Amino acid sequence: MKAEQAKKLSSDALERLSRALAEGKSEALTAYLRAVATFHDYSFGNIMLIASQRPDATRVAGFRTWKKLGRFVQKGEKGIVIIAPMVFRSKDNGSADAEAGPQLRFRAVYVFDVSQTDGEPLPKPTSVAGDPGPFTERLKSFVGERNIELSEAEFLDGADGVSKGGTIVLLTGLSPAKQFSVLVHEVAHELLHRTGERPSKVVRETEAEAVAFVVNEAIGLQNGTAAADYIQLYEGDSATLATSLDRIQKTASDIISAISDEEGSA
Repeated sequence: MKAEQAKKLSSDALERLSRALAEGKSEALTAYLRAVATFHDYSFGNIMLIASQRPDATRVAGFRTWKKLGRFVQKGEKGIVIIAPMVFRSKDNGSADAEAGPQLRFRAVYVFDVSQTDGEPLPKPTSVAGDPGPFTERLKSFVGERNIELSEAEFLDGADGVSKGGTIVLLTGLSPAKQFSVLVHEVAHELLHRTGERPSKVVRETEAEAVAFVVNEAIGLQNGTAAADYIQLYEGDSATLATSLDRIQKTASDIISAISDEEGSA
C-alpha cells in the first residue's frame, strides 16, 4: 500500500473514532463500569494476603457482592481470608473505657475469586472481532525487524499485553483478532512512548489504542465500540485524540504500509 493510501485510510478511520468518542460511553462500557464499582479496593496488606492464598486470583469479592452480580460461589470452594476493620463503640457504663470513644478492631472475613463462582457473566467492554489472516505473521515480522522481543505468558495480572521497552509480552489464549489488536497496541507503545518526552497515561493509552483501531480497520477487523470503550476507560475523549492525530496517523500509516501485500491491498 502506498503511503498516500495509508494516510487517507488512517485519516478516515480516526474521524470515525473521534465521532464514536464524542457520542460518549457505550451501553457495554456503562454496564462494565457499574459492575466494577461494586468491587472493593483492597489495602496492600490484603492484596498480599490474597496473592499468598490464591496467586491466580483476578477479581475477588464477598459472597453477597457476587450474589448482587448474579453469580454464586461454587459448592465446596474455600474462601480467601482477608482482614476487615470494624469500629466498636464503648458502652457508657461510667468506666474509664467509656471515655475512649470508638475503638478500631480487626476480624477475618472471606472473599472468593471469580473463578470460584458461577452464574451470569460479568459485564465487559466489547472486543475486536474478525480474522486477521496473514497479517498477524506480517506484524510479528515487523516487530522482529525493529529488534523488539516478542513472547507470551499465561498470566499478566489482568492485562492482555504489556510492553517494557524492547520487549512485548502477550497473554496466551487470545482470539486471533484480539491477539492482533493487542500486538498493534503494544507496538504503538514501543514506537511512540519509549524515547523522548513521555506523555501522561491517558495520552499514552489513547494514542496506542487509536493506532490499533486504525490498523484493525485497515485489515478488515470489526472494532465495534472496543477502541472507544478502552480509551474512555482511561478517561480519554475526542479532545485527547485530537491533540495526537498527527502522531497516531503517522504511526498507524507506517504499520499499515509495512504489513500490506505487494499488490497494495491491505
